[in-house]
Amino acid sequence: MPTITQNSAVTLHFAIKLEDGSVADSTYQMGKPAKLIIGDGSLSDNFETHLIGMSKGQKRSISLAASDAFGLSNPDNIHYMERAKFVGDTQVEVGTVMAFSGPDGVEIPGIITEIAGDSVTVDFNHPLAGRDVVFEVEIVGVE
Repeated sequence: MPTITQNSAVTLHFAIKLEDGSVADSTYQMGKPAKLIIGDGSLSDNFETHLIGMSKGQKRSISLAASDAFGLSNPDNIHYMERAKFVGDTQVEVGTVMAFSGPDGVEIPGIITEIAGDSVTVDFNHPLAGRDVVFEVEIVGVE
């Protein structure tokens, strides 16, 4: 039975849970496993390291510190914008995730974290940055 190595095509189910047990992301909820190639950038190197050597049918639960999962929150990724820049039907409220154009034209998601007068604080860190997580994985197939 093939085991996962660099460049393996892997089909897997996963759940990413927070410290309190709540599910942040899960393929089980979508009812469809994820497919990826080890090394294609779909998962961080650290997540992939834990998959190497696994084979079809195996399950594993991996606790990862924030620095090993989605990284620590970077203060340089928090930006303050004028409320006037949010025009039209845009809902400007705390917790709203919006797409912003990055310097290279690629859209970057940002979460509105604070509104104070005419200033809107937008956090461009990954929503799970700074959070310890449990990565539960079930290998469905390896090619």
